[in-house]
Amino acid sequence: MIDNALTRGLRAELNSTLLGRTQEFFYSTASQTDVSLLTVMNFVFTTGKYNGSTISILGRNELGSRLFGFARGYVEARTRLFNINNGDLTVEYFFKFALRY
Repeated sequence: MIDNALTRGLRAELNSTLLGRTQEFFYSTASQTDVSLLTVMNFVFTTGKYNGSTISILGRNELGSRLFGFARGYVEARTRLFNINNGDLTVEYFFKFALRY
């Protein structure tokens, strides 16, 4: 796990503006047949215009990202059922995205 400063400009610059935190789960192998990794990362903004906002990334890190390489959008998750006694969970996902070429 990492929890590092999120800054504007290069990290090496001593006068970089602090925007928030970068929090990441280290990579994990995502495939048994090719070289690809799974990454989970959050950008947490704590100052300025985006204070209180986050951007989360979950995905494969491989050479080239094929069709969805420049996709933009979001996924909304709604919990429909959660049984605390047995752990059953039903989540409904709504995808909204646009492809750019």
